Amino acid sequence: MDREIVGLAIGEPKEMPVGKKKSMMTGIIKQPVEKAMLTQYGFVNDSSHDLRHHGGPDRTVCIYPAEHYTRWNEQFQIALPHAAFGENLTVTNMLEKDVCIGDVFRIGRAIIQVTEARNPCTTIGKRNDLSELFKEVRNTGFTGYLCRTIEVGEICLGDKLECIERPDDLVTVAFCHENILHGYGTEEELIRILEVEALSERYRFDVETRLINLVT
Repeated sequence: MDREIVGLAIGEPKEMPVGKKKSMMTGIIKQPVEKAMLTQYGFVNDSSHDLRHHGGPDRTVCIYPAEHYTRWNEQFQIALPHAAFGENLTVTNMLEKDVCIGDVFRIGRAIIQVTEARNPCTTIGKRNDLSELFKEVRNTGFTGYLCRTIEVGEICLGDKLECIERPDDLVTVAFCHENILHGYGTEEELIRILEVEALSERYRFDVETRLINLVT
């Protein structure tokens, strides 16, 4: 089955209304484009507002599986907007249970590597005016994931993603969510995640902190 980009989106931080007479700055609202240039620091004309929790050199690309849109639209009887989860790439045949931390994908001339099981935030619910959506995204682990740039290059809507490298340990995004996001990880499972060299710095810190709390 082809892995294909069916949505490509970028955007700079902007003010977003949240409730009556309130607003917040966020980078979650992205606009669809036909092509975008990926650099070592992310896409040109795309950035995050909260740099403490988002962005960084090992979190330059956000990917979300297209198949989840069908579930959410049916469950909530809505039509979610393009890039509703703030992702850069909406892709087919790349579910969290099938993608491993450390997987390397070629997209045209660009090359990216999966580094982190995305930890969803409440901004997802605010973006779509649906707080229950954030809760369900978290509960299911249908969050998408983050990647670093290995080789820069232009990425286009409709491009295929070719997996050119897969680590031996096969730690999937779903495995990370079960043990970190949902908190079921044993010492052995947390160590297994930490052994994956491709982990983002921020995610590694979170796992190490959880491991320390578990064994002390």
